[in-house]
Amino acid sequence: MDAFAAALGKGAALRRPNMGQALTVGVVFGGFQFLMPLVGFALGLAFADIVAAVDHWIAFVLLGLVGGRMAWEAWQGGDGEEQGPAGMTLMLSALFMAGFATSVDALAIGVPMAFFDEPILVSALVIGLVTFGLSTIGVLLGRAVGPLLGRWAVGIGGVGLMLLGTKILIQHLGT
Repeated sequence: MDAFAAALGKGAALRRPNMGQALTVGVVFGGFQFLMPLVGFALGLAFADIVAAVDHWIAFVLLGLVGGRMAWEAWQGGDGEEQGPAGMTLMLSALFMAGFATSVDALAIGVPMAFFDEPILVSALVIGLVTFGLSTIGVLLGRAVGPLLGRWAVGIGGVGLMLLGTKILIQHLGT
């Protein structure tokens, strides 16, 4: 759901996201959600406490940076459109950062999967495919919201990412 919320904001921030952009967001977010449990599983039990101790801080900082940049661009009057060669590089770097940030908790989930008698690859594949589908849909739904809000869609999406990072931090610190 974190990836869906981020994809919704991304879809709203883009002027007219097309199916290719929606699929790109879905692949990046789904790919990170697929890979991170595998990485967590590989790290094993030796690092479980360390991963659980910092995953929420990593997500908070990365989502704060990406969301803050988006909100700043909206405030400064940027047009919110990420097209062209330079924009595509910027878009992909921000997309990878958001994909990583929304999947850090999946890293911690992968560690205890070593205790279960379930195949980690099947679990990771299901997580990745569901995230891919929801993220792609999120971008397309965000497309409907973007024209209504204009450049402020970028700011709203950025604030949403910052709130998402804050929610992750508060949830982990509260437990």
